Amino acid sequence: MSDIILYTLALTLFQIWLLPMAVNLKNSAYLLSNRDEQVETSVTYQRIKRAAANLQETLPIFLTLALLSIIMNVDTTAAATAWLALRVIHLACYAFGIALIRSLSWVGSIVALVYMALPLL
Repeated sequence: MSDIILYTLALTLFQIWLLPMAVNLKNSAYLLSNRDEQVETSVTYQRIKRAAANLQETLPIFLTLALLSIIMNVDTTAAATAWLALRVIHLACYAFGIALIRSLSWVGSIVALVYMALPLL
């Protein structure tokens, strides 16, 4: 389970910091500034930022369930792996504007969290 937590934290770093920076290199001066002004960003950048905000909403739940499963010695590896895979799919679909699969991957990730929680009851 600890490896899935580390992969999740790597995804978080990639999704919240590296990917938005990479698609917004034309505004590198803005990225290195105090960001007092608004800059125009691409639709892809805006989608990636929304996907990152969405990840931040469920990340605390995932991390709590993952840590509880370690503490309680309950194997939730399959559900945690599914959650992580679905979050990667969600990011890709959000970035490329694939709405239906994005929504399905989000629902699937919520179901995976439920499957992580059930054995902990």
